[in-house]
Amino acid sequence: MPRTMDQDERDRAVVAAAWRVIETEGVAALSVRRVAAEAGIAPSSLRYLFPTQASVRARAITAAGERIRARIEALPTDVHAHEWARAALLELLPLDDERRTEMSVTIALGVAAKADPALQPLRRTLDGEVRAVCARAAIAVGLTDPRDIDALHALIDGLALHLIVQDPAEESAWATAALDHWLPENAGPLRRAACSTAGRSASAVRR
Repeated sequence: MPRTMDQDERDRAVVAAAWRVIETEGVAALSVRRVAAEAGIAPSSLRYLFPTQASVRARAITAAGERIRARIEALPTDVHAHEWARAALLELLPLDDERRTEMSVTIALGVAAKADPALQPLRRTLDGEVRAVCARAAIAVGLTDPRDIDALHALIDGLALHLIVQDPAEESAWATAALDHWLPENAGPLRRAACSTAGRSASAVRR
């Protein structure tokens, strides 16, 4: 007899299934029935948590923002400002399977939002998550001019788009090199205002 999933497990299963549907079929394919089938959950059970197509869609998108925030908050804070900013910005680039999936979802949402105005609030929310990280990274290295934050946000979006459309087997060192070229290296110690005090050891920073 299959084990009953608790609410958190079901939420993770639904998000993973919704992302797979978005990657392969697009945002328009998201429905309670389609996601339930992909997740191996009875539609009636899924409707208990997500009663409508809109609620499934919203959860799939908000989960991407939550995962970005969680990774940023897990970064070490006992490091040089430049190192923290670089690590935070790398979390926004599709350099592994998890981040490639997130970026695929983000791009699919952006394309779908052009035709469906109801998706614009979700698109703005997810875009805001990315911009918030860019702003924190910029401030950490002493860049407080809004134009610098705009430029960094545009750079990250551009790098992410190029990375997601290239073959995963192709090398990606060019993207980190471009980011390193842009980031100032003369920043001082990390200011607490630029990041959360929660973190992990410096050795755990993603390279």
